Amino acid sequence: MNVLELSEQEIIRRNSMNELRAMGIDPYPAAEYVTNAFSTDIKAEFKDDAEPRKVSVAGRMMTRRVMGKASFVELQDSKGRIQVYITRDDICPGEDKELYNTVFKRLLDLGDFIGIEGFVFRTQMGEISIHTQKLTVLAKSIKPLPIVKYKDGVAYDSFEDPELRYRQRYVDLIVNDGVKDTFLKRATVIKTMRAVLDEAGYTEVETPILQSIAGGASARPFITHHNSLNIDLYLRIATELYLKRLIVGGFEGVYEIGKNFRNEGMDKNHNPEFTCMELYVQYKDYNWMMNFTEKLLERICIAVNGSEETTIDGKTISFKAPYRRLPILDAIKEKTGYDLNGKSEEEIRQICKELKMEIDDTMGKGKLIDEIFGEFCEGTFIQPTFITDYPVEMSPLTKMHRSKPGLTERFELMVNGKELANAYSELNDPIDQEERFKDQLRLSEKGDDEAMFIDQDFLRALQFGMPPTSGIGIGIDRLTMLMTGKSYIQEVLFFPQMRPEKVIPKDAPAKYMELGIAEDWVPVIQKAGYNTIEDMKGVNPQKLHQDICGINKKYKLELTNPSVNDVEGWVEQIKN
Repeated sequence: MNVLELSEQEIIRRNSMNELRAMGIDPYPAAEYVTNAFSTDIKAEFKDDAEPRKVSVAGRMMTRRVMGKASFVELQDSKGRIQVYITRDDICPGEDKELYNTVFKRLLDLGDFIGIEGFVFRTQMGEISIHTQKLTVLAKSIKPLPIVKYKDGVAYDSFEDPELRYRQRYVDLIVNDGVKDTFLKRATVIKTMRAVLDEAGYTEVETPILQSIAGGASARPFITHHNSLNIDLYLRIATELYLKRLIVGGFEGVYEIGKNFRNEGMDKNHNPEFTCMELYVQYKDYNWMMNFTEKLLERICIAVNGSEETTIDGKTISFKAPYRRLPILDAIKEKTGYDLNGKSEEEIRQICKELKMEIDDTMGKGKLIDEIFGEFCEGTFIQPTFITDYPVEMSPLTKMHRSKPGLTERFELMVNGKELANAYSELNDPIDQEERFKDQLRLSEKGDDEAMFIDQDFLRALQFGMPPTSGIGIGIDRLTMLMTGKSYIQEVLFFPQMRPEKVIPKDAPAKYMELGIAEDWVPVIQKAGYNTIEDMKGVNPQKLHQDICGINKKYKLELTNPSVNDVEGWVEQIKN
């Protein structure tokens, strides 16, 4: 890497790394470093009247206070932080004091990994600490951490910019308290969900991510190309149709926790790549699934938060069963005053106009109802609420309601104003299913790019017979948001999708060379902030000369400095 691409701190740290090597110390040793304790356990298990406990720990050096021959370090391991006491004569018992005087005090930096062997004690200030008897260098940090400093209650150098936090999650996890805890809670959400499903006797399976037909949901897919087969494929938008094939094949219950992909917008509640759990169980219906879902979410909330309640956006949400159950058309009537029961597509279109909604001709009856619900109802349901009995036009994979003509046995679970789960009494009539797919095809021909494709193989599977089945999909990311009190989906994804990093445009060296500038000086000029020829236009030649000669000296580049007249000649050519 060109030295001019590094910050001053990075150069200092690289030089320290080279000095360590010259002293015979490998800054990146390969050997196993055996530890026998973690910071949190050491503090929890400490007893003042017990024999001093011998420990071997390892972690990242986060703070350091040097007081001559003794120092205090705060060490951060995978579970927390603990204070470490280091003295020169303890880690350097012989005549050679270089390990303390040179390595520890000068060549090690905040962010470096070290190993500590010693015994646990309590300082005079009452803090449980480790008295170091042996120090080992484990890994050098080349880039400095944004260590937060406080003065008069004000934080400096904090790492709070969301753009940086989400793009450099590894730094966010190191320096910001609570971030790691969020992801440990996410792991608890998934672990508990898996435990409940396994205890019920259901089988975890894996189905294709690359699919020839993007089915199982209404969404715009990502398209890719398979070179060997010379065909376009889709990243799956749902796991539904493959999981139902397995029910046809004889499984009692199957579930998958995996990634789905939808080529749609990004906001605080949506990421194009998201995690979903889908479950299908034979001989069940949507009423059974509502009961099962209540118990599942209640248990997850207790596992994560210690109670049935969680707090988000200043609101306390209770996942204690049972939850309210409300038909969707009743919800619309309740919130808008309009009764859509029995209304035709044109009548609903007129109601949308009366409600001053923006609609277009590609929207069918189901899409119009969905828009009304989304606009006037969805955001009002804060406590867990099952919205049930959707019109058939909105539910192409759902069984017709057993007692309500024109409706289906479907529910969506709304929490904090957003959909958390979607479930059906699954449609298992192959003739009805084929007609529903054809209706979706007609919507696609009208311009609805979220309408479903016809999956002929899935229809063939249904023709072999699928038993009565209920299925559900639960968004893991949104569930984690609720359980951890996070308002943005990016806070519960390790690496959310982001725009590419902005790259500062730079002219090619040839453009500078046309002005008579030697190629070796181009990086120096760009390091001084003149990334394009246009940036040099109108600049004071003496300032430019001073800037680049200063960089040449600072970084010990040993280039022959141009004269002020040379620089004046460059700038003059740009004017012309």
